Formats: sequence, C-alpha cells, structure tokens
Amino acid sequence: MSSGQALRRAIAEAIGTFFLVLIGPGAVMVDAYAQGALGPTGIALAFAFVVLAMIVALGHLSGAHINPAVTLAFWSVRRFPTREVAPYIGAQCFGAVIAATLLRLVLGPIGGLGATVPHVGIGRSFAVEWVLSFGLMLVIAAVATDRRVPDGLAAIAVGLTVGFCALLGPLTGSSMNPARSFGPALVGGQWAGHWLYWLAPVTGMMAAARVYDVLRHTEGPRSARQPPTLTGVQGEVSGGYE
Repeated sequence: MSSGQALRRAIAEAIGTFFLVLIGPGAVMVDAYAQGALGPTGIALAFAFVVLAMIVALGHLSGAHINPAVTLAFWSVRRFPTREVAPYIGAQCFGAVIAATLLRLVLGPIGGLGATVPHVGIGRSFAVEWVLSFGLMLVIAAVATDRRVPDGLAAIAVGLTVGFCALLGPLTGSSMNPARSFGPALVGGQWAGHWLYWLAPVTGMMAAARVYDVLRHTEGPRSARQPPTLTGVQGEVSGGYE
C-alpha cells in the first residue's frame, strides 16, 4: 500500500465530506434565506441526495465514509486499518471546514451556517443522535460488509436512511456525523453542546457495528487490508485497496 494510494483515499474523503456539508447544511441556510421555502422535507432530501451521489462517485475510491464516526465504527470491529483512521478523520474534518467557509462567504452567517444545536436539551439530544447514528450504521454495516445483501443497493439504502433521519433535524440537527457538525461550528463559532455530536455518533455507530457483526453470525471479521466499500460488498477489495 503506497503513500500515494493513501493520499488519494484521503482526498476522496475530503471531497465527499465537502459536498455533504455544502449541500446539507447549505440547504438549511438556503431555507433560512428563502424564508422556509424548502422546509424540513426539502432539507432532508438534500442530505439524502448528496450522500447517495457521493457514495456512487467516491465509494470505489475510499469507501465513501465521509463521516468520522463511520470510520471509527469500522475500525472498532477490525474492518478498517488503524493507520488510516487519522488521515480519514483529518480529511473529513478539513472538507467540512472548507465547505462551511465557502457557505459563509456566499450566504453570510444566515441560518447559523446549518450548525447542529441541541434544541431539546442535552440529554434528549444525545439520545436522539445516538439512536439515529445506531440506525444509520446498522444499514451501512449491512450493505458494506454482508455478501447476502443484493448488490447495487448501498447508495440508495444509505442515502434514504440519512434522509429519513434528517427529518428529525428540528430537534438536534440530525447530525450523525462529527465532521458535519464540526465544520459549521468552527466557522460559525457555535459550540453549544458540540461534544455530544462527537460522542453520540461515535458510540452509537460503534455499538451498531458490533451488533451487526453478532447478528450476521457468518464469517469472521475481514482483514484490515480489505475495508468495506459503500458501492457494494461484491467488490470487496475496492475502496482504494488493491
């Protein structure tokens, strides 16, 4: 595995997370600019479509994690190599910050830059984010690691899951993604309850990855040299690892 391959994978993760934040939180900002023209459903669809598109475009290059919690969850069940964790998370956060910076330059601080805020209190917000993250990772673990899942459904399944989870956005922002929360928080200076947008997704997704490994009850963990890819489990060695 060359350093050039690792760099290309990290760049793919940065690009994917950039577009996730540009379109997702960007839709929140456009909704505020247009005085609610998009609404919660329109915002949820924006998240669903951009995740679907990034998985199709980049899944075969990096696995299209575009989320530090997903990376850590796969790592926790030995489906992702330790040496790749920090570069992936760094790239994801970098892409999110660049996207949030661009949104602020174009639209100003409107809509709080789409920042995630615990509107229903810290405890309940943590519970919401944990459950949503658990559900999302359960879907990701299935489509990315289980050969029994029909090929070609990964992008649709994950995109739709992100979309229907995003319908609960008015409660917590429905982050499920530390990088998605970090970019707008850093650029907009909104840190209220920010820690929960790291702890809830990471622990929720780690739990889901472990639960699915138990539920599958088939083969043991795959080699760390062959990480999951969200373009379909039949192409096991894709995601940049030849």
